[in-house]
Amino acid sequence: MKDTYDVIIVGSGLGGLVSANLLAKEGLRVCLLEKNQQFGGNLQTFSRDKVIFDTGVHYIGGLAQGQNLYRYFSYLGIMNALKLHPMDPEGFDIVTFNDDPQDYPYAQGYEAFSNTLLKQFPQESQAITTYIKTLKWVCSNFPLYNLEPKEAGYNMEVFQMGAKSFIDSLTENETLRAVLAGTNILYAGTAQTPFYVHALSVNSYIESAYRCVNGGSQITKLLLKKLKEHGGEAYKRHEVTSFTVSNGQVTSVLLKNGKELKGNLFISNIEPKQTLTMVGEEHLRKAYRNRIKNTDNSIASFSVFIVLKPGTFPYLNKNYYHWKDYKSPWEALDYTQENWPLGYMASMGIEKDQGIYGETLTGLTYMRFEEVEPWANTFNTVAEKNERGQTYEEFKQAKTERFLNVLEQKFPNLRNCIKSVYASTPLSNRDYIGSYRGSMYGYTKNHENPLKSILSPKTKIPNLYLTGQSLNMHGILGVTIGAVNTCSEILGREYLLTKILDSENALIDS
Repeated sequence: MKDTYDVIIVGSGLGGLVSANLLAKEGLRVCLLEKNQQFGGNLQTFSRDKVIFDTGVHYIGGLAQGQNLYRYFSYLGIMNALKLHPMDPEGFDIVTFNDDPQDYPYAQGYEAFSNTLLKQFPQESQAITTYIKTLKWVCSNFPLYNLEPKEAGYNMEVFQMGAKSFIDSLTENETLRAVLAGTNILYAGTAQTPFYVHALSVNSYIESAYRCVNGGSQITKLLLKKLKEHGGEAYKRHEVTSFTVSNGQVTSVLLKNGKELKGNLFISNIEPKQTLTMVGEEHLRKAYRNRIKNTDNSIASFSVFIVLKPGTFPYLNKNYYHWKDYKSPWEALDYTQENWPLGYMASMGIEKDQGIYGETLTGLTYMRFEEVEPWANTFNTVAEKNERGQTYEEFKQAKTERFLNVLEQKFPNLRNCIKSVYASTPLSNRDYIGSYRGSMYGYTKNHENPLKSILSPKTKIPNLYLTGQSLNMHGILGVTIGAVNTCSEILGREYLLTKILDSENALIDS
């Protein structure tokens, strides 16, 4: 490790990894710092009973040739090395409800997606057509989503459309409304969520949907390998405790081990509220500080990670989004202790030589941080082990049993197939991922005040930048685009996007 770098990046989530690669590719001396045992943030995997679980990457969209994430990953040099498995083209996502025996599949490709819905809702052709047309139009308003070099101004009409209000305006059919909203665990949707969040989240999966073979951590490993090839450096178990600010600029970062690293440019892939603390609030304007402090974070989550007995539970090449009723997709965040959980996502991992039976099943649902507030002062990771106590274990066990009971209503023989079960709470997400109070998706978006929760990658300190899911959009695609946006502020948007496009054209020509 050197004493001085051109760029120091704090936090090795996908935003930090992509930013590090884009800048190192330009010849800048880059140092990426991670406090935990694993790089990768939400890309991390873990092993239980010799099988692999993803922490956050259950599936990825936009990776078919020519699609947006494919093009970005190709420029980063990792696309051809990814080990991917295409999900069921006739139904990669299945939406279901209590007291409704019908499965409602999302098919891949817009023509198939439309035709599949029309088979189940033959009287709703206009609603389905308008939904698809509007979804595509909304996505077209985001230049980086479409790899367009020219920067466009905000189209406020796009930002002010509410997801629920728009979907409800399409049809009076309560079932179709719920089906179109049925995968909104992808963005923790509420009545306040803008339609653009829905559109950007759903569109890429409809275009193509893949699972990562043996987990999403392969993305981390490939990006770290490329970073090294570009001359960049990355260090885990190197926790940054603060940024040093002098004469209005960041001059260095201080590490927990006592070391100081100097740099010219700094990028924080740490949640912005935590970044404020690390920088020192006195160095930032009060209005800027208050804006970040007063922005609400999205809800946290509770997950069960199930190791299945060999040869007992068929591998399902699709995800299930299940809800208590047709209102639940928009109301599940407002659960009570009596009716929790009102909805969940169930997904399976895939291994290299996948047979007809699965090894793992993951269930994901909402959980407010307040439920784990009694243990908020505890901290526990692989690198820094601590016990939260017997009451916490009892809490997790009770929640696990309740969740399993709900899962078993959908998968009746599930308990007979279980070898072991593990659980994560908002505290797990906070400690391992670094998300504020375990937040799933960064800051919540509100169509009634759309620009409040959209942060610029530029801070009020000239050489300090932000990246990560809290800025604009979450998810693999959203965070990748966010990192491109951050690096555009350093390199120039037209310059960077032109390089990406030129590289793509050269590859096609060859």
